[in-house]
Amino acid sequence: MLQKSLPLQGRGRKSFKISLARHADEVREAQRLRWKVFAEEMGARLTTPEVGYDIDLYDQYCEHLLVRDGESNEVVGTYRILTHSAAKRVGSYYADNEFDLTRLQNMRSRMVEVGRSCVHPEHRTGGVIINLWAGLAEYMMKSGYDYLIGCASIGMQDGGHNAAGIWHTVKDKHLSPIEWRVFPRCPLPLAEIDALASPAIPPLVKGYLQLGAYVGGEPAWDPDFNTADLFILLPMNRLNPVYARHFLK
Repeated sequence: MLQKSLPLQGRGRKSFKISLARHADEVREAQRLRWKVFAEEMGARLTTPEVGYDIDLYDQYCEHLLVRDGESNEVVGTYRILTHSAAKRVGSYYADNEFDLTRLQNMRSRMVEVGRSCVHPEHRTGGVIINLWAGLAEYMMKSGYDYLIGCASIGMQDGGHNAAGIWHTVKDKHLSPIEWRVFPRCPLPLAEIDALASPAIPPLVKGYLQLGAYVGGEPAWDPDFNTADLFILLPMNRLNPVYARHFLK
């Protein structure tokens, strides 16, 4: 399952290779990219045993999806993937730290969590994220899991006004059924934040919604990353067929 590099064309002249990390050195490449994006670029306060690498207790239980520049072989995009069996070994999904997932209890054995998504700042023209999603789509189809979950982050450098605006924009059309609702452990104080009337939705959030994902409830505030996090739930039977054909062709 994605054990060898799959050459996929990016937009323009760039080409990329996608694979799952096969050994510790490849995982460290992903952790180094995550540090570059989250700590150096976004200013996140990362609790890590080694400065320069974003390492947490979930990493050793996850599979790490990598996108490499076809010419330099540098890792320019990554996602990490946590299956149900791995979540049981570590004790929880990462999202359990930010949300109460009680209403999803009967779905846990069929859920895969994705997270720590990031793209190198010099490769954000679209090709890398398309390749990441192509890899995720293939993983989900081959593994047979029914639900994809994760936390989609929205930067709060503006004090949360854009994040509040995004919540008000998505809640009417994309909120999950009430029986699948989750609840933030540290809620974003929406009543105290003026929401932007025309918010800028991050490409990752926009992409999830275009794929057919639900937003599981109000956003959580992650003070370490200084982000508002939306819980994303994508039942694979809701996957937009247009995107499915595009990613799996």
